[in-house]
Amino acid sequence: MEEEKILEILDAHWQASAVGDVNAEHNIYDDNVICDYPQSGERIVGRNNLQALRSHHPGKPSGFNVKRILGKGDLWITEYTITYQEQSAYTVSIMEFRDGKIVHETQYFADAFEAPAWRSQWVQQIA
Repeated sequence: MEEEKILEILDAHWQASAVGDVNAEHNIYDDNVICDYPQSGERIVGRNNLQALRSHHPGKPSGFNVKRILGKGDLWITEYTITYQEQSAYTVSIMEFRDGKIVHETQYFADAFEAPAWRSQWVQQIA
């Protein structure tokens, strides 16, 4: 599949995610998708289970911001933030495509933290 087409599919997916359209959000997934959350040790098997899990999240996101999308061929990575109950989670999603659908996704979530003062002379602050 052409990279331009995958970018269009990903843009539609993230836009649907941002507005809470769980049906459109999950059109991108193969029926037998595997989604891994390594930090919690969970694996979700199947598009229906993934959609059900996300549909029942008790704290619906109040903010969603894609920072960048990188990829080539069948492997794509999205960096973004999700805000739940005024707390931002920095997120990386690694997606593997086959025949235009995601067959495997791995998501990593990280909380923000204060930058230590000791390294301030070597760094620049980013938004």
